Amino acid sequence: MSTRHILLGLLEAGPSHGYDLKRRHDERFPQARPLAYGQVYTTLQRLVRDGLAEIEGTDADGGPERTLYRSTAAGARELAHWAGEIAPPAPFVANEIFAKVVVSILAGGDPAAYLRAQQAAHKARMRELTAIKTGPGADLATVLSADYALNHLDADLRWMTTTGARLTNLTSEVEKT
Repeated sequence: MSTRHILLGLLEAGPSHGYDLKRRHDERFPQARPLAYGQVYTTLQRLVRDGLAEIEGTDADGGPERTLYRSTAAGARELAHWAGEIAPPAPFVANEIFAKVVVSILAGGDPAAYLRAQQAAHKARMRELTAIKTGPGADLATVLSADYALNHLDADLRWMTTTGARLTNLTSEVEKT
């Protein structure tokens, strides 16, 4: 995920302080890793340097001085370009579950037991996400994020089921070599 573009997108709603941008990021992307304040301010400095954002002013509101940032026309164009780019599907998938199953087969482990345990963990997480997205106060960002994660977990489960059904053949192939 591009922090640069996410912050530009948040600035499209209007001028904002770094603190507010961090808070809005964490609210709008609830399943993502929260941004660190240092990352927000470093990214804002780069956006200003590159002419994609500018400082609108500062205020104190009875506390420490805070800088107010806003997107520029160049920032809006950059954001529109980025948002319209098609993300290419990965040509190869490398994931920890896949790697553990392959290593377990190669090392004479028990890939079936691993798959069963991993399936149980996936199903538990799916129940948690379903409760989160259907719970009180679930906003649009929470629902979209949970749906995205649920679909990925479901795809993993389908792969684990297919792989579990093929374990006898896969194990025998390794034993022949």
